[in-house]
Amino acid sequence: MAAAAAETSEASAAGIALAEANINWERLDKTRFHLIGAILFTVQQGTLHPTAVVKTRMQVAEGGLAHMSGFSVFRRILRSDGIPGIFRGFGTSAVGALPGRVLALTSLEVSKEMAFKYTEHFDMSEASRIAVANGVAGLVSSVFSSSYFVPLDVICQRLMVQGLPGMPTYRGPFDVIKKVVRTEGIRGLYRGFGITMLTQSPASALWWSSYGGAQHAIWRSLGYGNDSQTKPSQSELVAVQATAGTIAGACSSIITTPIDTIKTRLQVMDNYGSGRPSVMKTTRLLLDEDGWRGFYRGFGPRFLNMSLWGTSMIVTYELIKRLSVKPE
Repeated sequence: MAAAAAETSEASAAGIALAEANINWERLDKTRFHLIGAILFTVQQGTLHPTAVVKTRMQVAEGGLAHMSGFSVFRRILRSDGIPGIFRGFGTSAVGALPGRVLALTSLEVSKEMAFKYTEHFDMSEASRIAVANGVAGLVSSVFSSSYFVPLDVICQRLMVQGLPGMPTYRGPFDVIKKVVRTEGIRGLYRGFGITMLTQSPASALWWSSYGGAQHAIWRSLGYGNDSQTKPSQSELVAVQATAGTIAGACSSIITTPIDTIKTRLQVMDNYGSGRPSVMKTTRLLLDEDGWRGFYRGFGPRFLNMSLWGTSMIVTYELIKRLSVKPE
């Protein structure tokens, strides 16, 4: 999803400035692209993982921990569990995400190419065809990647919160799978799948919309309008993309945190009484515990995580593409 949206955004923002900096999928060495991407995105993931642990614990915890600041929770984890505590679940997440990224990018590019060819028979401009193809590709990629990443999220988040009052302990990811499947069946690994599917596409659209708008505004403020003949330097390009990514992550986190809180608790918590957990039960329990402010539990760490993720993702992605161009 990131690949398609990044290429579309680059071509539309600031006219020729970003269009000339764009590297098409056909120019990339796919093996090198996935290999370098696996390395750099894993480094990025590891850098941001502690904020995900803090956010998840704040969203799930009851009592005082839920009302502490993100930095206070971070220090508390360090005091009680040391460095390993802020990296709980990282090994599982990092290794598990490798095939997921290949699945997401492959389904994205194949479906985008098919959709683009299909629209040849319609009376549409090329810009409209690209937009439609990217939209279809993003939807298909979201379905495929969610079917893989939701169980991975369930496993990693349960590893992150073990040790909290009322939370079970596990001997590793396979122990999580064994215990969840034993009590709930395979369906237990797909807790939150429905809400993820319903929110993933709008959240992604919001991120890329914010990114494109911010990038366009920044280029205009720097004097790179549609009539400009001046091309930005590589350092300017990286700086503008990084700033726009930060703004997009911040905007997205403000709007999507309540949904993320519900999804995280749905995937992790078991104290629902009789029957299977559901979105309505999770929402009612959260309202009973903390009122409407409970929906923004972990907002600080998530705000930081998504802002840094937006910046590092777009910069990392552009670097991966430049390093993966086929020799002429």
